[in-house]
Amino acid sequence: MSEEPPSAVAELVARFLYERGVRRVFGLQGGHIQPIWDRLARLGVAIVDVRDEAAAVHMAHAHSELTGEIGIALATAGPGVTNTVTAVANASVSRVPLILLGGCPPRPQANKHPLQDIPHTEILRPVTRQSRTLRVADEVLRELDEGWARATGDATEPGPVYLEIPTDVLRETVPPAVVLDEYLRLPPARRSRPHPDDVAAVAALVAAARRPVVITGRGARRAPEALVRFLDASGAAYLDTQEGRGLVPQEHPAVVGALRSRVMRDADLVVTVGRQLDYQLGFGSPAAFPQARWVRIADSAGELYDNRRGEVEILADVGSTLDELAAVVSGDPAWRDELRAAHLERSSGYREKLAATPPGADGRMHPNHIFAALAELDLDGATVVADGGDLLSFARLGVPPQARYLDAGAFGCLGVGVPFAIAAALANPDSPAITVTGDGAFGINAMEVNTAVRHGAPIVVIVSNNAAWNIERYDQAENYGLVVGTDLEHNDYAALAEALGAHGERVTEPGQLPDALKRALANAPAVIDVVTSRDAPSPDAGKGLGWVPDHQALTPWNDAEIERRKQ
Repeated sequence: MSEEPPSAVAELVARFLYERGVRRVFGLQGGHIQPIWDRLARLGVAIVDVRDEAAAVHMAHAHSELTGEIGIALATAGPGVTNTVTAVANASVSRVPLILLGGCPPRPQANKHPLQDIPHTEILRPVTRQSRTLRVADEVLRELDEGWARATGDATEPGPVYLEIPTDVLRETVPPAVVLDEYLRLPPARRSRPHPDDVAAVAALVAAARRPVVITGRGARRAPEALVRFLDASGAAYLDTQEGRGLVPQEHPAVVGALRSRVMRDADLVVTVGRQLDYQLGFGSPAAFPQARWVRIADSAGELYDNRRGEVEILADVGSTLDELAAVVSGDPAWRDELRAAHLERSSGYREKLAATPPGADGRMHPNHIFAALAELDLDGATVVADGGDLLSFARLGVPPQARYLDAGAFGCLGVGVPFAIAAALANPDSPAITVTGDGAFGINAMEVNTAVRHGAPIVVIVSNNAAWNIERYDQAENYGLVVGTDLEHNDYAALAEALGAHGERVTEPGQLPDALKRALANAPAVIDVVTSRDAPSPDAGKGLGWVPDHQALTPWNDAEIERRKQ
């Protein structure tokens, strides 16, 4: 009979996370989760305490994307958990594996109107892969293991899981015989292989294609080398998206992102790799891809059949699949090479013009000058986060390609900039972590600048301060003739940063930006408040993104969709 004493459930929860490699969690403390909080701290797990629980989930989200590890967030009962809903939904749409551990009242208080009691699991169920209350002490480890598996995509596509444990259960003890090692240790990664017939079918489609393109997303992140080998063998052009930006070096001859619309219009074969066909890709509609046949490759079934079916659909490990394809495919690179030359001409011309962009009609500087100044920095190994509506559109074109890039994602979740940058800075403390954000988006999580100060996260926040929710303001002015509820003020965000303990500077002229950036990097965490023009419509605003057309996100695709439906 074992002489080992029983373990408290809170201790087992902390041990479970530690044994699986978790060394940093994000959260906001509360009495319902204090037993776990205490045990994690005693194990030496770093706890990044935030000013709002949504920021904790955003940080766990970015940590997962940047490190490949599962992100862990903690929130106490009631408003602590409900504050996370938007951030959890963002992770769900982005298919990012994370676990939110929540608190709930002790079981003896159930159905008595206890403090901070609300059906958290019902609220979070639509935006999670699993949402459960763990009520039985002896089963907590097993259910944590199941939650981990669901978050990482064992049962369905990867994404957030919500697990809560009543506080009285956290204080219960579990006999040693119940604590099985199989529930504590990290399970091995699965490596399913593609069927040979499917590999041969894809090779035949590539050989027959004259204008093939590969488009990647979340599912390709763990296989950048295999992706490059497949591109080399197939001769295909390559388009990245926010989900897969940076996987292929910008100097690779397949990279043709500056010609995105042309590639989508002319491609006769599209190979998606771990990418859903969402609004950013015109839902895969013939209105956006009028000539394309389709191949879908993914390790999650949800990335195989959404919106367009593939002539071949491969559900298998992405890296293994791409390597097997690279060994047998052979394609003609002529179209790719033609595109590459035009891509280099257009992209270099665009970047060269950033610093020469004239001010808006109000005399204030164009936001392009922010990206011109960033281009002067050595950003190899850096993470740049773009946050905002209008500003995000400029950033997608202007952020230097050598930086690791994150943004608000397909959910359009504003407010991620500062939390994402903090997670990046803590995960990679020797590399710059910069967020470029609109002033509206910055305000959502501005208090987290103080979190960066307290935890020594050397972030640099560049606020494009145009005193407006500008993509919506532009839509109102152009399409409705009445601007209401979209004007802000040129608040002094540099002064706010200083009040929160960070370095702050206000910039009003383009020539001030390079030195201000250098000082910010040297004195981070820092906020640079850049006063910009609201009279600078973004590319997305000009294409009608704020208008919300009926069929497609952008008016050119929407117009094509309308014409297609007349045939």
